Amino acid sequence: MKSRHLQSLWSEWLASSDSILRCLHEQTVAVTLRDVPRVERLQPDLDLMTTELRRIDALALAEAKRLAEELEAPTLSLRGLVSVLEKTEAAQVQLTANKVLSASQNIQDVVAKNRKLFESEMTYINGTLTLIAKAAVAGKGPYRTRAKSASMSVLVDAAA
Repeated sequence: MKSRHLQSLWSEWLASSDSILRCLHEQTVAVTLRDVPRVERLQPDLDLMTTELRRIDALALAEAKRLAEELEAPTLSLRGLVSVLEKTEAAQVQLTANKVLSASQNIQDVVAKNRKLFESEMTYINGTLTLIAKAAVAGKGPYRTRAKSASMSVLVDAAA
């Protein structure tokens, strides 16, 4: 089987993608629960897994190009590579490639969802700080200041 190394790289990529997907789902839960220590604990793991996934992806891409050149594929693409492989091997390569694409899309979807959750939390925090700053300037309530100062205007401007 000529594509054995490529398929083993993709299998490794798929295993790594499962790990990163589990971690991303855990991050979703942590953000939803506003569990900041848990989010902070997960981030280094996510960074490491992302780096590892990119490393494997680069190796797989290089192997696919090398294989396509070696087999003199009409184009240096997956379609070109599949066209010059034996039928059963080509089907296996295509199937594995489809699994990689699907897993990649799942990861992108969860990352986008988590990004939206983070943005929502940042908007909530910004709104809360703006309300606190306005209450401090108004001089009523628990956040009032003793005397109005120039620094208070800066606080309100920064919050707004």
